[in-house]
Amino acid sequence: MDLLRRAYAAASDDEHEETLTDHPVAKRLRSREHHGVADYPSPAHHRVPPSHPAEVAPLSATRYISKRERAMLAASSSSSSSAITSPNQPRISPSSTGLTSPVIGTISDSDLPHDVLIKLRSRARGHSQSSNVARKLSVALTGHDKAVNAIQWSHNQAHLLASAGMDQRVHVWNVWSKDQKKACSFEHHNAAVKDVRWSPQGLFLLSCGYDCSTRLVDVEKGIETQHFKDDQVVEVIRFHPSNSDLFLSGGSKGFLKLWDIRSGKMVQSYVKGLGPILDLEFSFDAKQFISSSDTTLSNISENAIIVWDVSRQVPLSNQVYTEVYTCPCVRYHPTDACFVAQSNGNYIAIFSSQPPFKLDRYKRFENHGVWGFPIKCNFSSDGIQLASGSSDGSIYLYNYRSSELIRKLKAFEQPCIDVAFHPSIPHMIASCSWTGDISVFE
Repeated sequence: MDLLRRAYAAASDDEHEETLTDHPVAKRLRSREHHGVADYPSPAHHRVPPSHPAEVAPLSATRYISKRERAMLAASSSSSSSAITSPNQPRISPSSTGLTSPVIGTISDSDLPHDVLIKLRSRARGHSQSSNVARKLSVALTGHDKAVNAIQWSHNQAHLLASAGMDQRVHVWNVWSKDQKKACSFEHHNAAVKDVRWSPQGLFLLSCGYDCSTRLVDVEKGIETQHFKDDQVVEVIRFHPSNSDLFLSGGSKGFLKLWDIRSGKMVQSYVKGLGPILDLEFSFDAKQFISSSDTTLSNISENAIIVWDVSRQVPLSNQVYTEVYTCPCVRYHPTDACFVAQSNGNYIAIFSSQPPFKLDRYKRFENHGVWGFPIKCNFSSDGIQLASGSSDGSIYLYNYRSSELIRKLKAFEQPCIDVAFHPSIPHMIASCSWTGDISVFE
């Protein structure tokens, strides 16, 4: 706890803010699963919904807010700046939105070193060397003032990396640029940013956070194009795998919502009386998704992990995970019929993605530490490696088949929160820290 207190200034307990638990500590009650996925119309051009001012809805007063969360939000709100929300079509001019961000560097790959360009292009054509393992620090990125909650590589422009931080900023990094590595910085959120995702189509970023909103940004033009208001702090967002006009969100009140970017409205909701949503993950065929939630206050041994059917809006199974811990991260394997869950019990559990979604009791990944931090894990694009952050500031690389530890990379002095394999170079991995630093290893 001393580490957490040093990371952020103390916050008063008498404030009535909408806050979302940042993956609460250890032991949670076990849970049951439920699946969900649906077929939706093919993507269409975004319509222009009417603009309206940002609103912040209060959270339920019954939920416990941890000292760490109050401290982070107090530090974040002290530097809060007001933002005007104006949902727009991506092609709307910057002057019509009022929300523009200055260009710091460039998102072009024109100034990348020649050897990096060759590597990116050759690997993108399928010439990856999946037997390699990350060994050394390649690039160090600094620019966030507080903890970085999420990072993601762009699949369309593989030299770009997005990050979301407690400092209310979303940064886009031109990782190997010889000039300015920070390409642009977006400050459209009024509070800490919890998650960020690249759109499967085009250079658009979706971000969400403690201001009870999700925002869509056109990275090339540097403008916010749409704003989705919610009645809860939005913890996590995921684009629909087969329709980039749809995305799923989960928040502090346990509400799961499917949104349509074209209309700017929620089109489906998934109701189960859940605690705060910790993570979401669509299956690759988009017929199911997994939700992980905090069951600390429910006093029931279910709902920690649920698999949902998207089209029918119903859970498919209960009591998938029967341990007394919550899971801050869930991930599907790229090719095998299974998914993993990062447990606050300091290990990664593996489950079948087919009914009845059984836990593999003979296989787990354990060497790293979680200890209540929102530590995430991720598979390499070829599925051969599984990487996890850790409370000791290291990246742990496991062999997926054998579950053996391949390598431990010391990345930071404080907890390593998120890890992201490069989409076309399997042995390259980005990581972010509790202090705001980002490191790329290869």
